[in-house]
Amino acid sequence: MMSAATIAGRVRAGELDPVSVTRGALKRLEERDPNIHAYLDADADAALERAEQVAEDAARGDDPGRLAGVPISLKDNIAVKGRALTAGSRILQDYHAPYHSTVVRRLLAEGAVLLGRTNLDEFAMGSSTENSAYAATTNPWDERRVPGGSSGGSAAAVAAGIVPVALGSDTGGSIRQPAALCGVTGFKPTYGSVSRHGLVAFGSSLEQIGPLAAHAEDAALVYDVIAGHDPLDPTTTPAERPSAYKTSASVEGLRVAVPEELLDETVEPRVLERVAAAIDLLGDAGAITKVVPKGRLAHVRLAVPAYYLISACEASSNLARYDGMRFGPRLEQDDLLGTYQRTRGSLFGTEVKRRILLGTFALSAGHHDAWYRKALEVRRLIADEFRALLQEFDLIAGPTSPSGAFPLGEKEDEPWAMYQCDALTAPACLAGLPSISLPCGLAKKGPYKGFPVGLQLMGRAHEDHRVLAAARAFEALRGEPERCALYGNEVAS
Repeated sequence: MMSAATIAGRVRAGELDPVSVTRGALKRLEERDPNIHAYLDADADAALERAEQVAEDAARGDDPGRLAGVPISLKDNIAVKGRALTAGSRILQDYHAPYHSTVVRRLLAEGAVLLGRTNLDEFAMGSSTENSAYAATTNPWDERRVPGGSSGGSAAAVAAGIVPVALGSDTGGSIRQPAALCGVTGFKPTYGSVSRHGLVAFGSSLEQIGPLAAHAEDAALVYDVIAGHDPLDPTTTPAERPSAYKTSASVEGLRVAVPEELLDETVEPRVLERVAAAIDLLGDAGAITKVVPKGRLAHVRLAVPAYYLISACEASSNLARYDGMRFGPRLEQDDLLGTYQRTRGSLFGTEVKRRILLGTFALSAGHHDAWYRKALEVRRLIADEFRALLQEFDLIAGPTSPSGAFPLGEKEDEPWAMYQCDALTAPACLAGLPSISLPCGLAKKGPYKGFPVGLQLMGRAHEDHRVLAAARAFEALRGEPERCALYGNEVAS
């Protein structure tokens, strides 16, 4: 599969026509997406017009940018001026973004071609992309199974070979978990390293925009493009950061911790088997790997309840603006309160309403200290434990997801079972650490036989370049990741 870096390099050299690349991507979208529902829409005319502009820039001798002619898709909670922005919800149907998000402006400045908007769990709340108000996305490896979530549309678009790169957002694992289930690379940057300006808010103290890619080098390249301080997002950090794409791809001499808390009985044995083999491969390449006994991450078992309380409280506040007065449709009633109640009650989905109610309860008088404040205290303990461990080690390794891709509908009526999908990814969000999921092989036996397994690597805050360099080195050690047989075609064909 041709990488985004290769496409851009050949376009910049005049060896590849970006219009042909875009036509190929649109053709694959037309052929493959009816089966997987990765996209909510695509604008072929705008994509081709953009590709022609890139071609003209290259023909004049101007450098069209680091992503010249690369077709990229965006999770539909990232604003593109003039395009629909639904966040997978009926309450935002027919709403169009009035401006570009910062990440979109940075992609366009480097010559990227925006292909379309990908599906997601409503307001990014879910781990299967079954909570979209428009359609459930399916896994390209097996269309009877979920792609993970909430960035399942972006993961499926890459796994199906439609585009080499897509952007998603990660609040508790929403980039890395679907990356693991779809057999692609997914990177959640350090909190504050990528602007959230133009991202539909869910859990503002947790979420980050990041890339899902067919190749680890592409994740590094796109991260370099979108990262950096943004005055429109005061949470972004102004510090200079080394290029992740240019950092030497090596794991030799890196100290890698393998905490036993991330390898317990809640993780499917065949997932652990593949992850153990991947960690052995890191050791063979010169990394110093060490299993860390239980106790160093004593509070990680509380990551799921802490994450869901904090994110639900933030969602309760962030989603208060969707009342039918300022965004989307309005379901009129005889009085203002009735209009609010009917609009929100009818147009929010079940999972979104569940989390709004949970957050509102946890923030209410008499419960704030017992629930929300306690969750914040647990978050601090988790973050402190991870930081302490990363003073001794350069990376933390373990599985990304407790399981492989599970059947559609399997967890639909069991919210707690669905929430456990984030058990291994939520800690990095609570601690604000960079974290990546890499394909590390297929399960050999059991209920996920033949399906991808993800290796997760976490690093110190603001050492995104080190995490991405290790990811590139690991991919080079393993070779080309396994692709689903149905869609493992050349991206630029």
